Amino acid sequence: MEAATADQDNEGVALDQDDEVQVDFAQEALDELDRALSKVKIDASALTMPDKQKKLYKWQCPQSYKGNSLKEKQLIALTENFWRQYAHIYPDRKPLLLCPLNECGVEKFVSTTLRPTVLPYPVLFNWEGCANFVSDFLSLEPLDPPTDLPRHLYSPTHVLQMKRGSCFDFSTLLCSLLLAAGYNAYCVSGYATKDVCLLNLARQECPLLAKNEKDKTEKQAVEVLKYSVKPPRDLSSAFERRQEEMRQKEAQAARLKKQQEADRLQEELERPPPDPLFGLRVHCWVLVKCGAREVPEDFFIEPLSGKSFSTTDQNFLGVESAWNHRNYWINMQDCRRGCTDMSFDLGDPIKWEYMLCGDTSQSLLLIPSMKKQEFEDDDEEKDDSKVFQMPPSWVNELNISQQDMEMRFPDGVKVIQYRKAKLEKFAPYLLRDGLVTRLSTYHDLDCTEVSVVKEWYQHRNDHLEERELRKAGNITLEHFRRGRSFALKHHRYVTLTPDSDREMEFYSRARADGLARRVGKGLEMIEFFEDRPDFLFYRHILFGKHAKKVTIGEIAEQGHRPLEKVVERFHRDTTKPASEDVAERVFLVSEERIQVTYHRDQDRIIPAWRNFTKPQESGDTQQKQTFTPDMASTFQVDPFEKPSKNLFLYETLMALMKEEEKVAQRIKSSEKEVRAILDLRQYEETNIELHISIYNTARNDKARKHREALERMAEEARLLQEEKELDYLAPFLAQLGDPEELTRQMALQLRNDCLAELKQRLIDKANLIQARFEKETQELQQKQQGYQKNQPTMTKEDEDQYLAYCSDAMFRIHILKLRLNRHKDRAPQKYLALDEKLRRDPRLALFL
Repeated sequence: MEAATADQDNEGVALDQDDEVQVDFAQEALDELDRALSKVKIDASALTMPDKQKKLYKWQCPQSYKGNSLKEKQLIALTENFWRQYAHIYPDRKPLLLCPLNECGVEKFVSTTLRPTVLPYPVLFNWEGCANFVSDFLSLEPLDPPTDLPRHLYSPTHVLQMKRGSCFDFSTLLCSLLLAAGYNAYCVSGYATKDVCLLNLARQECPLLAKNEKDKTEKQAVEVLKYSVKPPRDLSSAFERRQEEMRQKEAQAARLKKQQEADRLQEELERPPPDPLFGLRVHCWVLVKCGAREVPEDFFIEPLSGKSFSTTDQNFLGVESAWNHRNYWINMQDCRRGCTDMSFDLGDPIKWEYMLCGDTSQSLLLIPSMKKQEFEDDDEEKDDSKVFQMPPSWVNELNISQQDMEMRFPDGVKVIQYRKAKLEKFAPYLLRDGLVTRLSTYHDLDCTEVSVVKEWYQHRNDHLEERELRKAGNITLEHFRRGRSFALKHHRYVTLTPDSDREMEFYSRARADGLARRVGKGLEMIEFFEDRPDFLFYRHILFGKHAKKVTIGEIAEQGHRPLEKVVERFHRDTTKPASEDVAERVFLVSEERIQVTYHRDQDRIIPAWRNFTKPQESGDTQQKQTFTPDMASTFQVDPFEKPSKNLFLYETLMALMKEEEKVAQRIKSSEKEVRAILDLRQYEETNIELHISIYNTARNDKARKHREALERMAEEARLLQEEKELDYLAPFLAQLGDPEELTRQMALQLRNDCLAELKQRLIDKANLIQARFEKETQELQQKQQGYQKNQPTMTKEDEDQYLAYCSDAMFRIHILKLRLNRHKDRAPQKYLALDEKLRRDPRLALFL
């Protein structure tokens, strides 16, 4: 027994050891698998999704994209021969861009890639619009490597579809648009600086800022009157004046020297690090030559930024070749000093080597009459020699949709970083507030401290066009176009509250009162007028502070401030004598006085004036106000003029008091108008609406719904006409075997069958409506029973759902009931109408 127990124990120990060995082996296998799997790595950057658009586009390409015609093959052979001779004669020159591959992998000559196409957009009829469109519409793909020519040059149609490309693609598209607009444009292959090649504008001034500065520096010429009062004689010391001028010149020279030193230090700080590839970076731009479209002189267009440059600009470091849709030229001039000393007379065979002989190889500086004379002299020689003509472009006509023209930018947004400025452009209707351009200027080069934010808007119902926010004083300036309420033109403010300082300008000719400008500052308000029949041009109002105790009258005023002083000034009315024509009147409301100053005669140096003191108001309203001579004081310029009588002074005072009441009422209206403008601006900023043209059916919901309704009505009318054209007797005639002639018995049977069929359909429709009505009623009753049963345990949300269901169910039941009643009412009419139609049918009318 002991031996057997020992054997069993040994067997158990052996089994446990075997299990441990198997566990260790399994663990080792798992570890080995883990190590093997850890060595397997996937490079996610190497995985790319297949470009379906390119493949789809390649299959859809026309035949001219996939192959070459006979003339194109001859041109490529001629180009290869030309390149072999050029490389043999000039082995040190870099390769030329002659026949790159297109999007289908086919060699195409660069001149045949240009496709002039006239597009129906006025913005593309001048070079500025074309350049801005290309720079805004396309995204840049830098050359890789930057010192080599591209292997591919895609067609302009492909570039427009993909909305991106290299500088050569930009130039090809831009040159095609310029040629269609009538410009003498050429693509230029050469070398440029790093900032130009990579579209780095961070060291350039924003063109919008430069334009604003130019407008500010333009000063209006001061009108010098022929007859004016001579200034008084200067009795100051000439020696002291010269000493003061010398001190000012020294101070100005010191400031100028200090400014120049600061500019020099700033320039050193902003100077970019040296470019190791300076002069080697390949670039392509557009040359526009003078002559066509009244261009006065040659200039470059940088297609990446859309800006124009002089042909001597230092950003362009050299030229290798140039081409248009007719010929190809190679530069034979020294470019060690860039393009400064270069001549762009492509007809000069010493400076430019052309590839194809013909009219395009002649000098471009000759006047047309000289060219015609030379061509007539050489007619015989040209007839003897065969001249190869450039084949037509293999590219389809360019097509830019209206949507692409509106979106303009990639995804509708484009951001450009300038020196101390950031320019943001948005497509119209992209933002709900109508913002299309935002220019932010900064104090520092890192663009962290905002100085001024200027925004431009379009299509706003409140007619807002520009808004400028100056961060220093938190001042906002707004500009509105014509047609706005109150004829508001400019609005300068800090906050939209009535008690803050503000300045408003108006379109004076659009207002009945001729108000041109209103300035509010604290307790003052100044108004300027233009072209008024009463010759008023200036009004200055000084308000007083509200009393601490508010009376009933002040409560009725509803915020109108008390008047202290009102000054009004008038232009000269030549129909009145100067001594009777008021130049200025001052209402001293707080002092109960009125001052009137008249215009000055041409032979007088001082004007006449009158001062009045208003009579004290008595408690008795029926008692007339008494006038005394001491209530008026008068100064007459002419000593021989008779003094005014008391009656005249009294009438003048009464008229001035009435005018004071009218002026006070106008001032209250002005205050009310200011509050109305501010309230309206607050409402407009919280509820911004954009104006959408009725012709813009894509965005105008009303016009779109109207168009859809018209289309639906046309479709219904078409279906109704088709139903009318169907033969309603055809199925019943088929039951009779389609007899050629009908008998009376057949006619009666057809009539009875048609009426019986209609009757059955009307009954079936009534039964169907009844069944739906009963179903809806039963389901509603079940819901009501469930609600009564579970009402104590139902939540607020469940009750709301139940009430909503009951409302919908009752609505459906009501509609079904109305439909059933209407069906019952119309069923006999339909039956009689069919009977009448059968009686009038020419096939049955003889028998019925």
